[in-house]
Amino acid sequence: MTVDETDRDEGLKLHDLRCFAAVARSGSFQAAARALGRSHPSVFAAVNRLETRLGLVLLDRSGYRVALTEVGRSFHEHTKTSLTEIERLSAHARLLAGGEEPMLRVVIGDLCPRAMVLGLLTAFFEKVKGTRLHLDYEAVGGPAERLREDTADIVFHRAEDDTMLIEQIPIGEIALLPVAAPGFLPPHLGTDTTPGQMRPFTQCIIRDTAQTGARKDHFLIDGAPNCSVPDHSMKRELIVHGMGWGHLPDFLIAEDLEAGRLVRVGGRHLPGKVETLTASRLRDRAHGPVAERLWDHIRSRYA
Repeated sequence: MTVDETDRDEGLKLHDLRCFAAVARSGSFQAAARALGRSHPSVFAAVNRLETRLGLVLLDRSGYRVALTEVGRSFHEHTKTSLTEIERLSAHARLLAGGEEPMLRVVIGDLCPRAMVLGLLTAFFEKVKGTRLHLDYEAVGGPAERLREDTADIVFHRAEDDTMLIEQIPIGEIALLPVAAPGFLPPHLGTDTTPGQMRPFTQCIIRDTAQTGARKDHFLIDGAPNCSVPDHSMKRELIVHGMGWGHLPDFLIAEDLEAGRLVRVGGRHLPGKVETLTASRLRDRAHGPVAERLWDHIRSRYA
């Protein structure tokens, strides 16, 4: 029997699968290592070990970002399903054992007023000593993807349409307003400005952190030059400095509008949008006792 055949007979290791899934999701060994709390060499070795056991090349390492090969994409889909089922099984075992979760995974979306959400979490975790909070940031479609992949317990972001899969508690409304720095647009563009008239001007957009499925480009004007940023704070900075225009949440720019650092653009053709902010979780999964208490804590505040 060859060495490769011996490796394959040993079976797949859960650690290796988790490392592969993290690299596939992030497109980087370094980012996967940070997300897993592991070293870069250990994640790299785990994926190499998995490929050796399978006799497959799962990742294309030739580019700037690591990409899935054709067989890697197929294997990744099955890996996500398997890891989700394993997590559900582990969660159910913890519930049977009557213990509390060692970690609670919470995702804050790009639309969230962070002070509000962090204040809510602080008030809750002051009374929770045995469970560690793991807090992540995702943008646009990323928060919903984390829920559907079951890699987050609770997500704070815009409301989702899939109410059969996702349970939600409305916690507020966010108005997204189209704004620019004074003088960024020529004076002849007034309240009847159309999206077509805005096409020559650079539009600032938030990068979608979702890794799978169709990307969501909210308010994006087709054919317009654009610059992408990771979050609304950076987007605000670029717009205030006259590097573009875009939609920003009202809570972030109220003082800028009052002080004249930003002005509303568009009008009836570019009205902006009011989004419902929610706390969300999967319906069809076992939630641990701490996750249930946090859900009840949110509901007592907002329901």
